[in-house]
Amino acid sequence: MSDRKPYKSDLSDERWALVEPVIAAWKARHPSVSGHQGNYAMREIVNAILYQSRTGCQWDYLPHDLPPPGAVKYYFYTWRNDGTDRTIHELLRCSVRERAGRLEDPSLVVLDTQSVHAAVNVPAATTGRDAAKKVPGRKRGLAVDVLGLVIAVVVLAASAHDNDAGTALLDEVAVRAPSVTKALVDQGFKRTVVEHGRTLGVDVEIVERNPRQTGFAPQPIRWRVEQTNGTLILHRRLVRDYESHPASSVSRVHWAETDRMARRLTGTTATSWRTPADPAHGEPAHAA
Repeated sequence: MSDRKPYKSDLSDERWALVEPVIAAWKARHPSVSGHQGNYAMREIVNAILYQSRTGCQWDYLPHDLPPPGAVKYYFYTWRNDGTDRTIHELLRCSVRERAGRLEDPSLVVLDTQSVHAAVNVPAATTGRDAAKKVPGRKRGLAVDVLGLVIAVVVLAASAHDNDAGTALLDEVAVRAPSVTKALVDQGFKRTVVEHGRTLGVDVEIVERNPRQTGFAPQPIRWRVEQTNGTLILHRRLVRDYESHPASSVSRVHWAETDRMARRLTGTTATSWRTPADPAHGEPAHAA
């Protein structure tokens, strides 16, 4: 571990131990031709990615005591392209499910979409306007299990219909968790998704809203995906879509979830303004 002053987003020794095997295996498969081990510790590269995820800062605004933006970019994009970020995410997801006494892969998922504004640097060709929510930007689709763990992610232009997101999510679910036989969706999804699910062996149920209810009312099981969306927004890099390529937006979700699941497996939580203050220092006390 570096001797610099730690940031709250840094991996603890326990959380790094969960991630390190995948990173070490990747490093072993990609040796330098000259035998050079690199100037930056892999743990610090991951810490920089998580710092940016949590704070939402631009690449050039990464603190000077973390690896330089060029190095962090290289690993972020390389791990995005070769699926290392997804591998780490899947390893932790399976561990969380097993600890909860469940099989590695679920039989039921919940689908939902969320439209977020896009930053000015995002190419217009990958964005659109959600006519219903009046949001110009991108649409993030999630498929989560009953624990709220992400099984699949898709990112489309916000102008895409929920049917497009739903069918794309079901295709991802069929690949990532072929054990899934049931999916719950809200009324934004239509018969197209139901019929597509049937071709994949997934029974898609459109959960009808109780017409007597007013305002927001959590629905059984479906509330899990709402909770996951709310948790992801704690990572400021996901509040707005800053990524030039949708694949980077997907990767940001995997890193945010990796952070959340690593904390869950080690019994730690991130500090926030809700965390009670330490009387001795007037600062938020670290949650156990």
